[in-house]
Amino acid sequence: MDGFQRRKEQKKRNILEAALTLFMDFGISKVSIAEIAKEAHVSQVTIYNYFESKHQLIHDVFIYYVDKASNDFEKIVYSDLPFPEKIKAIVFNKKEVAAQINEEFYQYLMKEYTTEGNYIEKIYVEKAVPYFTVLFKEGKEQGYIHPNLSDEAILFYVQMLKDYIQREDIYEKILPLTEDITNIFFYGIVGNQND
Repeated sequence: MDGFQRRKEQKKRNILEAALTLFMDFGISKVSIAEIAKEAHVSQVTIYNYFESKHQLIHDVFIYYVDKASNDFEKIVYSDLPFPEKIKAIVFNKKEVAAQINEEFYQYLMKEYTTEGNYIEKIYVEKAVPYFTVLFKEGKEQGYIHPNLSDEAILFYVQMLKDYIQREDIYEKILPLTEDITNIFFYGIVGNQND
């Protein structure tokens, strides 16, 4: 990639990051292209050169956000942290996101999540399932996950949760419960005995 292309990609990333920050803080409808341009230190024309409309920008921010979350999860899974620390990092990340995300932006993400053939589903199949499999294997090897518990059963449980969360009547209520649900998934209803 030459210098021009690199600068162009960096500018696009700056716009996506600025839009994501503003959407997380204020939601989608309250944020204008002018505010995004100011946050990204570019002109409004530059934004429209990269994204044909605000709708397109929102869609691209959604993909950027999902990719970023997937990359963060991957970094934790493949880090040198001990297994319990990885779980704590995952729980903490979920708690942080739940505390920071604007309700309107969250609802948009979840609505996208429920559409057939959505991007989150694609990332789930291609990346999340393999990451979970690596995590479960490590947990079993280190004695934190019962060795007789099959990966199929765990992944079935994950799939069940995922399918349930995709229901509109559920995802509208789930944001305040994110930390609790993540804790139950990793520690069960008995909780983490080491805390």
